[in-house]
Amino acid sequence: MIQYAKLLGASALVSTALLASPTLAQSVNAGDRTATTELPFESTSVAEFNTPWAIAFLPDGRMLVTEKPGRAYLVTQAGEKVEIGNVPAVLASGQNGLLDIAIAPDFADSGLVYFTYVDAADGGALTLSRATLGIEGDTVNLVDAEIIWQQSPAGGGGQPGGIIAFDPDGSHLFLSVGDRMEPASAQDPQQARGKVLRLNLDGSAPEDNPLFAQGGVEAETWSTGHRNPYSLAFDPEGKLWLHEMGPRGGDELNLIEEGLNYGWPLVSNGDEYSGAPIPDHDTRPEFAAPVVYWNPVIAPAGLAFYEGTMFPEWKGSALIGGLAVNSLVRVAFEGPGADEVDRWDMGARIRDVAVAPDGAVWVVEDSPQGHLLRLTPAQ
Repeated sequence: MIQYAKLLGASALVSTALLASPTLAQSVNAGDRTATTELPFESTSVAEFNTPWAIAFLPDGRMLVTEKPGRAYLVTQAGEKVEIGNVPAVLASGQNGLLDIAIAPDFADSGLVYFTYVDAADGGALTLSRATLGIEGDTVNLVDAEIIWQQSPAGGGGQPGGIIAFDPDGSHLFLSVGDRMEPASAQDPQQARGKVLRLNLDGSAPEDNPLFAQGGVEAETWSTGHRNPYSLAFDPEGKLWLHEMGPRGGDELNLIEEGLNYGWPLVSNGDEYSGAPIPDHDTRPEFAAPVVYWNPVIAPAGLAFYEGTMFPEWKGSALIGGLAVNSLVRVAFEGPGADEVDRWDMGARIRDVAVAPDGAVWVVEDSPQGHLLRLTPAQ
């Protein structure tokens, strides 16, 4: 059951299930950790890209890799790259550009891929499109691309979000949308900013969404009160997780539940960049608190749950890239709680993490000469 509350003069999502959600008493500050240089894996550089942003595996083990300036590639595990044609023009500035890419749940039959970008032609709107991945010999193109969702109003700063996740039965698409550096918009139900959206595969709003009857952005909204979410993934139990960057402190790992409000910018476990305090989560129990938070920050980017066989001790763990800490972070789960258990020094900003069909872990470095790395158990 969803109730309606008035926050800052605008309606916001609050769920009667809030008491069953993670509370601050269950939260763990995982920030004060030191990365280890003793790595349980060997790292092999396979290819190099210009500011790579996302990795998506095809069923045959090949990868799709996006570059933030606006290119995408089909890549073999040996590092052979073919640039993908017909990628739309993007606004490549700061945090904006070509973002996530994901294969459709029925990719084996449809050949569809979904991708996000900040549109160069429409005032900088975050845009979700889909197209057929057309592979003919040595040529790869996005065929019959169509925009299925676009942020309105357009514009804003960085922090676009733009991460795609499909639910376990493949019937719905979830999309993270950042606040575009306009914090108050995260609590404005009429703006597609600071939200997680739940959409049908064609981009329309599902009728069983919590606020479908309200229409517009509210009909699409699954959760609200997010800042800068650069991950969205379902765990092996079918639970949806998101991490988001805090301001000056307060990076968060959140369990995303229907109808909940996660509080930004009204609460945070960090402070404003100016040093001005923001009320902590424990001052406003109506907002869902993070399961894990980081002070100091790690600047999380990329999220994959490990279910492979190469690293059996990681099974069920979340692997997270750390931009600020140049690390790969592992979070383990026990009951309703979670905690960072490993932080490995990668010597570079890690932008995305993915797990290959064979269980190897792949990461990309956030750099104009960013390497695509394959991680396998140390010998």
